Amino acid sequence: MANTSSRTLRLLSLLQTHRYWAGVELAERLGVSVRTLRRDVDRLRELGYPVEAGRGVGGGYQLAPGASLPPLVLDDEEAVALAVGLHTAAHGSLTGLAEASVRALAKVIQVMPRRLRRRVEAVRSATVTPDFGPQPAADPEDLVLLAQACRDDERIGFGYRAADGRETERRVDPAQLVQYGRRWYLVGYDLDRGEWRSFRLDRMRRPERTGRRFARRPVPGGDAAAFVEAGRRRAGRLRIRVELAGDAARIRDLIGVWAEVTRIDDQRCRAEFNADAPEWAAFAVGLTGARILGCDSPQLRAILREWAVRFAEAG
Repeated sequence: MANTSSRTLRLLSLLQTHRYWAGVELAERLGVSVRTLRRDVDRLRELGYPVEAGRGVGGGYQLAPGASLPPLVLDDEEAVALAVGLHTAAHGSLTGLAEASVRALAKVIQVMPRRLRRRVEAVRSATVTPDFGPQPAADPEDLVLLAQACRDDERIGFGYRAADGRETERRVDPAQLVQYGRRWYLVGYDLDRGEWRSFRLDRMRRPERTGRRFARRPVPGGDAAAFVEAGRRRAGRLRIRVELAGDAARIRDLIGVWAEVTRIDDQRCRAEFNADAPEWAAFAVGLTGARILGCDSPQLRAILREWAVRFAEAG
């Protein structure tokens, strides 16, 4: 009986981590026959889990939306990640999600074993969430829809407003969601333009799943976050180059998010910015603490002179 119960929990865990499982593959993962798998599926249905079955030789199983939310099966690492994620979401930039996150977090913590609760509390007590002021809003329903489309390899359509205000309709094969800085981005293959693009969620309108599946493509470079970062660097309206006195590796660690840092020699390096405003480059340069040996931007030089006067007066 204990073996049957543990196998049923394992089956539920597998169904929760993949949208659709072929019956033969699922039986192999559990180490049982297809007939035993059918009995285990029936047991889950009796417990209230809406498991749908596909008929035929290539039939399989998937969890379907139900009338109510049945219990979920989480391992230790998933439970801790869920609690920490809810705590972060309570201070995050998703419209209307903070209050719901607080309520959900209270329920999760209440039923956690003491050993896991201590781990969550340790992370929470050691973490400070800074307030950066108003943030671009991302709709949590849109976020969930896009995450499901990424998971299921399902094509989506949406309206999109570009940086210059132009409105277009897009058809995209979504790959991955990325939180970069204070914004959410979707990385996907733009079918109309025939290239990989990243899209800001706060500029999307009415994202919809089309029901059409696609063959998954690898993200360029294999890293969606790096793809978004590279795109943000290219998107800046100003190209600014600054030569700094200092070790390139140390300066890259400090400002690599904003600038491309290149070693000139042991004592010098070059930082190149693509910025919407020169103030961002001034902030990054100041953060390095390095002596400025040269700058090709009149706008940045003017800002640095102004800041130098103001800081000197404050001193």
